[in-house]
Amino acid sequence: MLSLPAGVNAGDTAWMLIATALVLMMTPALGLFYGGLVRSKNTLNTFMMSLAALGIVTVTWALIGYTLGFAPGGSLIGGLRFALLRGVTFAPRAGTAIPHLLFMAFEGSFAIITAALISGAVVERMRFGAFMVFIALWSVLVYPVLAHWVWGGGWLAQHGVLDFAGGVPVEMGSGFSALAAAIAVGARRDYHRQALLPHNALYVLLGAGLLWFGWFGFNGGSGYAVNQPSVLAFVNTLLCPACTLVVWFVLDALRDRRVTAIGAATAVVVGCVGITPAAGYISPMASMLLGAVAALPSYALIMWRPRTRLDESLDVLAAHGTAGLTGMLFIGFFAERSWNGIGNGLLFGHPAQLLWQGIAVLAGPAYAFIGTYILMRLVGAVMPLRASDRAQAVGMDVVEHGEEAYTTGEGAILVVASEGERRDRFATR
Repeated sequence: MLSLPAGVNAGDTAWMLIATALVLMMTPALGLFYGGLVRSKNTLNTFMMSLAALGIVTVTWALIGYTLGFAPGGSLIGGLRFALLRGVTFAPRAGTAIPHLLFMAFEGSFAIITAALISGAVVERMRFGAFMVFIALWSVLVYPVLAHWVWGGGWLAQHGVLDFAGGVPVEMGSGFSALAAAIAVGARRDYHRQALLPHNALYVLLGAGLLWFGWFGFNGGSGYAVNQPSVLAFVNTLLCPACTLVVWFVLDALRDRRVTAIGAATAVVVGCVGITPAAGYISPMASMLLGAVAALPSYALIMWRPRTRLDESLDVLAAHGTAGLTGMLFIGFFAERSWNGIGNGLLFGHPAQLLWQGIAVLAGPAYAFIGTYILMRLVGAVMPLRASDRAQAVGMDVVEHGEEAYTTGEGAILVVASEGERRDRFATR
């Protein structure tokens, strides 16, 4: 039996195998969460967008994305040393006691769910083929750049920016990419014409619960070992979302005297997002405060956005971009060396930390937004981004996949009728 090479710790490796599996589970959990938030005729298509990320981004990550994010290179992007996984073996990844191959897989699971998150901005009207092309390009040209900046030795890392588990590349990256995608694709045909309500609150709650469960691997695994940062991140991932949930209950009750299930599920996600960048850097009490604080801007944005012309369908910007930004800035105030062993924030005598966290929350969103918008326009120049109004009326499940999440047959009948109508028109010409 082959044993692990020298320098690889079996306990750390076992934990990271589990953490990687937990993060991979989050992508289908996201599909369930998003699927419940859309109308029933678009459930399958919405879930398939998450599944598409699981396939496409895994391939692009192994071929080129990982090396651009984590190989030694310049300040802006990594080199090609690890292209096609060349040199990515069982030997320990530098700075860790886990196999390099496992490190690559763990980081790849982050890229996968980040691409899937963007789908929440364009569900119910973006063509499936165009979305697949877009995420293939995005996972090579946008995500690895952001990851390199903070984790691969890029310019933000060089200036001491702290991001434990993905405030820049994952949370702000997905949130502000979602904003750009929503603008590029445009609003749904029924936006502001009729209520676009979630069709299954139980799916949403179950998806949120599974996401929270997976987040213990997401944040806890970002210490890459069974060590103090991982334990701190694990505990903070319990405490912060719980506080967000309680504050969200209060906000819902004050606003409408009712606590909604959709609101509760959203609160869990917002709390998990808020603690993601700060999980290994702040104390448990600070993480509870972050959970309470993160609820406020995200809740306000979710309440305000439907009054605008922006159809960012499932509020990815509010839940991920805004909460991730809050968590990144919170580090600048509350990072505490006695807990993280790395550095302090403003409240503990190091104001420069807040300065550079602030620069990160400007640079990361700017690159994500601009890069995504350009990619959307490029894809739109060679193929249609939007489904037709008729296809949106029928539902994306039948039109894009020839199947239905719920076998009522109504969508299929409409599609057959429309095809028959086109044939009849052609025959009479």
